[in-house]
Amino acid sequence: MDTVASAWELVKIYGKGEAEVHALDGVSVDFERGRFTAIMGPSGSGKSTLMHCMAALDKPTSGTVVVDGTDVSRLGDRALTKLRRDRVGFVFQAFNLVPTLTAAENITLPVDIAGRRVDRTWFDQVIGILGLGDRLGHKPSELSGGQQQRVACARALVSRPSIVFADEPTGNLDSRSAGEVLGFLRRSVDDFGQSVVMVTHDPSAAAYADRIVFLADGRVVDEMTEPTTERVLDRMKRFDGTPARHATDATHATRAIDDSRPASTGAGV
Repeated sequence: MDTVASAWELVKIYGKGEAEVHALDGVSVDFERGRFTAIMGPSGSGKSTLMHCMAALDKPTSGTVVVDGTDVSRLGDRALTKLRRDRVGFVFQAFNLVPTLTAAENITLPVDIAGRRVDRTWFDQVIGILGLGDRLGHKPSELSGGQQQRVACARALVSRPSIVFADEPTGNLDSRSAGEVLGFLRRSVDDFGQSVVMVTHDPSAAAYADRIVFLADGRVVDEMTEPTTERVLDRMKRFDGTPARHATDATHATRAIDDSRPASTGAGV
């Protein structure tokens, strides 16, 4: 197995004394290169904390994170910034676009900051797949939610990162826009060999992945390959071997999936 990122015995503790919370409790996991992996679990299971540590956005209390062969724990601030800029792509639920820049400027921002020349052939290919050709001169306020997230996806991929981390990328989108974003992430893996790791609470979104890693109480409790929506729903309800409160939370979460999504995010995609 060719591993693009891995964690070994990751521990993340917030607070002290009676307020101490173990968000991660000895997590060890590998993420394969050229594969689409989803991370799922009940609220408070540690899935977002794991992603933030893997993406070098947060530092674990102890343990090791390796990204594209580099031990992240050994890097200083400047080297961490370079790693995040050059080898890691990000897609966030809230889009995180710069409001004063056009779509095109937002997409090329990481490459521009790095002082590198944009690969126009690759740029045009990504823009064509995402259907953004007629929106490049628009600012984020002039784009629908689906269009903004597609710009965020293009920004994540234009620098050809070793791995893309997506944190609830469809959480603010209607079902049609969500399907288009997930379809693009899936295609980036199948057609371009991209490595994608996505945190999601949505079984339908997780079904786009090759593999799902399930967390509960800050630990990896199960994995699933070749997932379907139905299999994911069933697993989220059961959570075998984990505390009953997490099984209950998972059941409530799956029942609330449709209600938790906004009906619309704007004027279509």
